[in-house]
Amino acid sequence: MNLSSTIKSIQDIMRKDDGVDGDAQRIGQLTWMLFLKIFDQCEETWEDDAEDRGETYQSSLPDECRWRHWAAYKDGKPQMPANELIAYVNNRVFPGLKELPIENDPRAKVVRAVFVDANNYMKSGTLMLGVIEKLDEAINFHDIKARGQMGEIYEQILNDLRSAGNAGEFYTPRAVTEFMVQRVNPRLEQREVVLDPACGTGGFLTATIDHFEKQLTEASSVEDRKAIAQCIRGIEKKQLPHLLCTTNMLLHGIEVPSMIEHRNTLGRPWNEWQLSERVDCVITNPPFGGMEDDGVGTDFPSDIQTRETADMFLVLIVKKLLKENGGRGAVVLPDGTLFGEGVKAKIKELLMRECHLHTIVRLPNGVFNPYTGIKTNLLFFTKGKPTDTLWFYEHRYPQGMKSYSKTKPLRVEELQPIADWWGQESDGFKDRVETEQAWKVDFKKRKEDAEVKAKPHWDKAETLNNQAAALNEQAKELRASIKGEKKADLREPVDAQIE
Repeated sequence: MNLSSTIKSIQDIMRKDDGVDGDAQRIGQLTWMLFLKIFDQCEETWEDDAEDRGETYQSSLPDECRWRHWAAYKDGKPQMPANELIAYVNNRVFPGLKELPIENDPRAKVVRAVFVDANNYMKSGTLMLGVIEKLDEAINFHDIKARGQMGEIYEQILNDLRSAGNAGEFYTPRAVTEFMVQRVNPRLEQREVVLDPACGTGGFLTATIDHFEKQLTEASSVEDRKAIAQCIRGIEKKQLPHLLCTTNMLLHGIEVPSMIEHRNTLGRPWNEWQLSERVDCVITNPPFGGMEDDGVGTDFPSDIQTRETADMFLVLIVKKLLKENGGRGAVVLPDGTLFGEGVKAKIKELLMRECHLHTIVRLPNGVFNPYTGIKTNLLFFTKGKPTDTLWFYEHRYPQGMKSYSKTKPLRVEELQPIADWWGQESDGFKDRVETEQAWKVDFKKRKEDAEVKAKPHWDKAETLNNQAAALNEQAKELRASIKGEKKADLREPVDAQIE
């Protein structure tokens, strides 16, 4: 049985369980079990490595919580009867993992963060054994080919989130993640760090890992390969996407994904952000249309305070997350942020004042269906200089298509014409040309043209101001000349001149 059909059969088993309600819970249940299975196989590798060094491997997990102790089949048989399994998972495995000691143990920290808010939804021990058996048969993380296939299958699992109600906000289509990462082009050789402050299931981070791996050559050192894990960072507020993202990192060769933090980026006090934490690249698709909890963001600068999540992320990226000179950002944002009034307009002014917003790719409706059908944009900008020229590129549906959907998503190759048109920021995108779909707004030229048109009026105003100033000076001198005079016949001629 191949992996794809295995995952499908596992989901079919879970649909029979009364405790698992809907796609989001089903995906969460499958993923924590998959995580423990993969982590256990990673431990087998770490054990072998320790033995090669003449050392004894010490697991970060209590024996009773390890997959091999309670879940893995032995000689084709389960280790625990079905009628005891659910109670064991609920009363031993989950409490043990939620309360793992984490001091000086990055692996334990990763596992505890994954399970601290996780749940076992399954109620049937028999059905859970069925899932375990399928996973044991199909998942071999030691097989490089199978590992690659697992990454593809996992992407399909994540794609299922798109129809899982609000959970769809955590998934960004692969075509978008790959395109944005390639355009930002983080460089491994320079050890450029990429942060996704609302990382969801980790799509931008895995695209970054793939991008870094393509930069490796036969001459690359072991340190170059290890550096990939040091050059990615993610932060996710909610439990399910954090679990999904951490598992995604394991599947992409990040053995200890401690760089994926489980917290609310926006909840951190404004003044706690340090210059040393700024990164080279921020690539993200923040949740839009939602509002942050009361109290979050109240310490943002008063003129740009808002509770709308996407707007808050944009402010934070510009003011706190990107390196001052040359930090590069790529952000998915709705039309409202670009064309809204009030605080939204002020946030846009902030972006264009402190960054060179050089490109906006306008996407048609439906790219994020069924989670949202609203029109979205991909913003690309560089911190340090104000915006003088801004390019727009309107991506259109392929011929014969009226909308995107889960079964007919945006495809990577559709964005290739934009990649071919893109050019180089280092030379000011001099090779770009205007077309039906691409146009330029030259703010610098607009300002210069306006100044030329206004110059005659400014010159006339300056002349009138100078004349008025001269007359005022004469009046002062005349008043001074009659100061103290009481006779009307002496004052009247001077008063007449002043009038």
